[in-house]
Amino acid sequence: MQVTGYKYDTEKEAIDAREACDAYYGIPVSTDDITQNWVDYQMAEFNDPIFWYIRYDDSLNVVLGEPETFEVETEII
Repeated sequence: MQVTGYKYDTEKEAIDAREACDAYYGIPVSTDDITQNWVDYQMAEFNDPIFWYIRYDDSLNVVLGEPETFEVETEII
């Protein structure tokens, strides 16, 4: 399936991007908040090579820049 978003070679890069969004939007306000992250990442575990990605949302442009479109393989059941 085609995904528009942000693609990362390592999980650390995806975590850093998520933390940058959290810092920009001030999430979480406290450790008791239900919302702990502004955005989350996923692993494209069926791609070769494996990568991590964040799906695009308008609110991410200001932090992560312009998104790209890429293929994410899914498991066929």
